[in-house]
Amino acid sequence: MTTGFVGLLEAIRSARTRTDSLFELLAEEALYSRPVAERHRLVFYLGHMEAFDWNLLWRSTLGRDPFHPEFDQLFAFGIDLEIGKAPFDQPLDWPSLQEIRHYCGEVRSRLDEALHEFPEQRVHVAIEHRLMHAETFAYLLNRLDAPRSFVEYESGPVLPQSVEIPAGTATLGQTPGEFGWDNEFSRHSVDVPAFSVSKYKVTNGDYLKYVADGAAAPAFWSRIGDRWWLRGMFDWISLPLDWPVYTTWDEANAYAKWAGKDLMTEPQYHRALDSSEPRTSGNFDFRSWDPCPVTRDDLPGASQLAGNGWEWTSTVFAPFEGFEAFSFYPGYSANFFDGKHYVMKGASSRTAACFLRPSFRNWFRPNYPHVYASCRLVEN
Repeated sequence: MTTGFVGLLEAIRSARTRTDSLFELLAEEALYSRPVAERHRLVFYLGHMEAFDWNLLWRSTLGRDPFHPEFDQLFAFGIDLEIGKAPFDQPLDWPSLQEIRHYCGEVRSRLDEALHEFPEQRVHVAIEHRLMHAETFAYLLNRLDAPRSFVEYESGPVLPQSVEIPAGTATLGQTPGEFGWDNEFSRHSVDVPAFSVSKYKVTNGDYLKYVADGAAAPAFWSRIGDRWWLRGMFDWISLPLDWPVYTTWDEANAYAKWAGKDLMTEPQYHRALDSSEPRTSGNFDFRSWDPCPVTRDDLPGASQLAGNGWEWTSTVFAPFEGFEAFSFYPGYSANFFDGKHYVMKGASSRTAACFLRPSFRNWFRPNYPHVYASCRLVEN
C-alpha cells in the first residue's frame, strides 16, 4: 500500500481535479437544485468532500481545532433515504457558494501542508471517498432537467451466448496489507458449483422484450412520441439496443425470473472473473459519459465483467467473517448491514480505476433507480 508523500499528494490533487471538473459543468444556480429527490441538493457535494477530508484527517487524526465547525457538521454526511422520502430543505437554507468555496480552499491548503502527518491508509480513504462521489455526482447530473439534443443511434446485433464456468473456489476479499475498505476483509474462499453465465450483460434490446410483455421501463428510458429514447448525459439517444440496460435490483431480479434464470451471486461473479479474459471493457475510469456496446470487447469468457456498468448480484450486503469496522469511520459499512442493500460488482464508465480491484464491493437499495448498474443471468 506504500505510496509515499509525493505520490499521495499527486493522487489527492488529481482526485480534486476530477471532482472540480464536474462542478464546472454547472451554472451556479443549478448547484442549488435537487435532481434526485432522496439526495441532498448538489451544493452539498461542493462542501462535502472537503468536510469529509477535514473531519477525517485534521480533526479525527490530528485532533486539532476546527476553523469552521458549522460547515464541518453541515457537510459531514450524505443521505441514503428510501425512495419517496425526500428531505424538506430549501435553497436559501444553504450557505452561499462564495462561503463554501472559501471553506474548501482553506481546507485544501491546511491539509496539503500537513499531509506528511497523516497515516497513508486514511489518505487513501479520503482519495477513494472523493472518487466515489465523482461517480455519484455524475448520475445526479444525469437526472438534471436540462435541454438535450436528440441523437440517432444504430445498434449492432447481439447474439445470446453462454459461458460454462466449472466448479471451483472463489476467493473473496482483499489481501492483508493492501488497501481496502473495511467490508473487503477478511480474505476467504468459497466453493462454487458449476454454472452457466451469459457472455454479455443484459442489453436494452433484451429488456425491451420484457417491457413489451408488460414490465415498466427503467428510469433511464423515456417514451417520446412513438419511440423509446435513452437519457444520456447530454443527449436523448434512440434506444441503443446493444448497450447494457441500467436498472434497479428489483427490476433486474424480476427480469431474471421472467427469463427463467437468476442473478449472479457475489462468489459466482468472482468465479466468472477468474475464468474470463480480459477482465474489463475499457469503458471505465471516466473515459465516457455513457455506456458502449456489450460486444465491443468480444474475447473468450464472460465479457465486460468490469466497466460499462456495475453488475447487480443476488447477494445481500453483509460483513465477511472477521469483519472489523474502521475505528475512524465505523459507519461506512456497518450502517448498511441491514438486509436492505445488495452487492454490486465491476464498474461503470464513471468509476475510477482504483475500484476495479476484484475485492471492492459496492451496494445500493434494491429500488434505487439512478445508479449505473445492469446485470447478467446465470443458470445453476
